[in-house]
Amino acid sequence: MSYRNAKNILPDYLITEIQKYINGEIIYIPKHEETKIKWGTKNGSRKKYDTRNGEIRALKGTGLTVEEIAGKYYLSTESVKKILSG
Repeated sequence: MSYRNAKNILPDYLITEIQKYINGEIIYIPKHEETKIKWGTKNGSRKKYDTRNGEIRALKGTGLTVEEIAGKYYLSTESVKKILSG
């Protein structure tokens, strides 16, 4: 993330108002909720893990134990339990 100078993007009256609360410090302004991209959406990680977690749930339905599933996916038993409870 790069920083931008407020003088170059905000009107003077708004800068003056912000300076009443924070003066000469760095401040983070979060994105609007509706414009946020969920984790892993951009690079495909979310889809990969959603697929894997679906496979884990399906395997549990076939009678495999948590320990067997954990070994198959190189996960801890606690991680498998979290996936199955989610």
